Amino acid sequence: MPSLKFKHILFLIVSVTTLLLGSCDFKNKIKFDDDHKDDITIKRYDRLESRYLTTGDFSALQEMSTEYPIETRTLVEDVLQIGKVTETDINSRFLQYFQDPMLQELISDSELKYADMRDLNKQFNIVFDKIKKEIPKIVIPDIYTQIGGLNQSIVVNNNSIGISIDKYLGSDYHIYKKYYSETQRREMTKEYIIPDAVGFYLVRMFPMPQYHCHTQIEKDLYMGKMMWASNYFTGKKYYNTTYVRMVNNYMNKYKNINIRMLLENNDYNEIIKTNRE
Repeated sequence: MPSLKFKHILFLIVSVTTLLLGSCDFKNKIKFDDDHKDDITIKRYDRLESRYLTTGDFSALQEMSTEYPIETRTLVEDVLQIGKVTETDINSRFLQYFQDPMLQELISDSELKYADMRDLNKQFNIVFDKIKKEIPKIVIPDIYTQIGGLNQSIVVNNNSIGISIDKYLGSDYHIYKKYYSETQRREMTKEYIIPDAVGFYLVRMFPMPQYHCHTQIEKDLYMGKMMWASNYFTGKKYYNTTYVRMVNNYMNKYKNINIRMLLENNDYNEIIKTNRE
């Protein structure tokens, strides 16, 4: 069912809570890779999914399971939360879930709007080239598209990013008007795909150690830092929260702080102090 949370909150709930679970002893090392993928081409997992969900084509389901096992498990178990992929009746449950006429329309409209993704491929390459220059050892992710049934907009699993294209059909899309406010719909557009994907991925690459032991303002500044970095890498101010502005003030004052230093630093006292002066 549709989620009514803002993306800013989703950054926290989905990317932080699920990825940083644990006690104050939790530690998560940043995974880097010296290999550079020269070209990002979005994998069209959504097309296989659409074939199965609209026609019941079993060959499409088989290809989903064999060619995209992790993506399928993530979709079924984490996004839709309809059971485990190992359960004997999961395929029929998966098919039945999407038989609602609204979801069938959502699938059709998503495939129509995103028939061509060459522009997004180009933009992703530009943005991740910039990220790679600033943070040379960061992993360049695999990126794929899916239909998430109006659940999570972006999912991050290891070194991959899944984009639920059914959450980016435009602020005036008629189905959205039934479930989302005007403010929420403003960010459910194609232009937000890349900043959302970058922000979620940075959360994965630069987790907040001992998350549950931090104060609320530290958690808010952590998310503000990720949103500020997403703005920086995409070259546009998509996010403009109070905490993003606080991070911006800090970075404007301390020109010697580069973006990797910012992302790795989890001492927020200087940011707070800068904004009190």
